Amino acid sequence: MSQSVLSVLPYLDDQIHVGTDTDTLAQRYRSAQPYHHLVMDNFFSDDLLDGAVSEISALPDEAWVKHEDERLIKYNLRSATELREAGNRLMQLVHSAAFLFMLTEITGIRGLLPDPYLGGSGYHVIPKGGRFDVHLDRNTEFHSGLTRRLAMLIYLNHDWDPKFGGQFEMWDRDAQHCEKVVEPVFNRTLLFEIGPEAFHGVRPVTCPRGQSRKSFAVYYHTVGTEAIVPHNSIFSPKTYASKVTHLQRISREILPPILWRGVNAFRK
Repeated sequence: MSQSVLSVLPYLDDQIHVGTDTDTLAQRYRSAQPYHHLVMDNFFSDDLLDGAVSEISALPDEAWVKHEDERLIKYNLRSATELREAGNRLMQLVHSAAFLFMLTEITGIRGLLPDPYLGGSGYHVIPKGGRFDVHLDRNTEFHSGLTRRLAMLIYLNHDWDPKFGGQFEMWDRDAQHCEKVVEPVFNRTLLFEIGPEAFHGVRPVTCPRGQSRKSFAVYYHTVGTEAIVPHNSIFSPKTYASKVTHLQRISREILPPILWRGVNAFRK
């Protein structure tokens, strides 16, 4: 175990349950397919996450931003100011310096920065009938200009049955095939690297009426060191996935329509 690991984990020992050293977690993360990721069970305190579950149900309707269209039905926490005691405790933990250093040990990404404003993160709820089609995550935090590097999802679903749907899917680099599925069970944490090949989605939620799929999402950033073109979520095509390459798909999102038509005409 490296000296840096020895100096960080004791500060988190009473708040998370690693069960091994971060060198081992780093090996799992970097060898994972179809892109860098790590799945950890019982990583956080059950009591802390139980408090978060109770908090979600107590939040008023105006605390949520509701996304509802043909490719996405999901509710996001409006801002970090909506958090109550359990949510604030969880946010303080995952944004702490010791936690950031631990993530660096696992991922190899240095200079990680949190987002205390929880732009697009915090509590996520997908109701019965909701879904999130296969997509690439937004690559920047638009207000600060920071580059999104990591996403962490903490699942908050007690007694979740696979028949309820809502599984997290990891797809190959061309969004042609689902390569891995993660069940969103209580106190399961998924960490993955955001990038131009990290396609993922959420299967339709078919849980009983009155239930929903819940999670706490966190994004981590770095100061950009190379030019990138900011973009929102990029969805995979539904009907022409086999005809359009990954590069063409991103080009269509970022180029003005007149330039895209010219490029497409030249390609034909």
